[in-house]
Amino acid sequence: MADGAGTTRTPAGGAGGAADRSPAASLLDALGTRGWTLAVAESLTGGLVCATLVEVPGASAVLRGGVVAYATDLKGTLLDVDRTLLAERGAVDPDVAAAMATGVRARLGADVGLATTGVAGPTPQDGHPPGTVHVAVATPDAVAVRSVHLDGDRPAVRAAAVRTVLALAADAVAGRVPAPGTPGPSGSLHST
Repeated sequence: MADGAGTTRTPAGGAGGAADRSPAASLLDALGTRGWTLAVAESLTGGLVCATLVEVPGASAVLRGGVVAYATDLKGTLLDVDRTLLAERGAVDPDVAAAMATGVRARLGADVGLATTGVAGPTPQDGHPPGTVHVAVATPDAVAVRSVHLDGDRPAVRAAAVRTVLALAADAVAGRVPAPGTPGPSGSLHST
């Protein structure tokens, strides 16, 4: 269901289909097929994206590493997110997610960068309610951002943020990212 800000509300604890391959395994396979490497920048997920990826045997062939930049200032110092952007908008922003993905891609020398930022809860941050999440993927071709509002408690929001960034990454690697400004299936999306 869409809210007034153009994002889609998604149940964080929603049931997934029984797939033969996990989303992480499928993404790593797709990246490996293209000969691309991966780096991850995480805030609200606190390392869960990397942990999910390294559960896949052979992940080291693709995954270069990750940066957990939980504090706002670390997004600037470790991931080269513009400090003016952080000062003006805070860490919970789609452009911050895009900058994090681009920054981790450059910092870790990867072909693709993933990023997560948002509010896991239980309290608001910088005026954003719990469940506000922005994820981004930077590839050699473009940067895509998906903004969603996820329902559920803190663990559910964090788990759903992992699924959201992996789904966006799979779409980006497969060339299925919609044109700039076109809403995606899991929330508003913009590409740069």
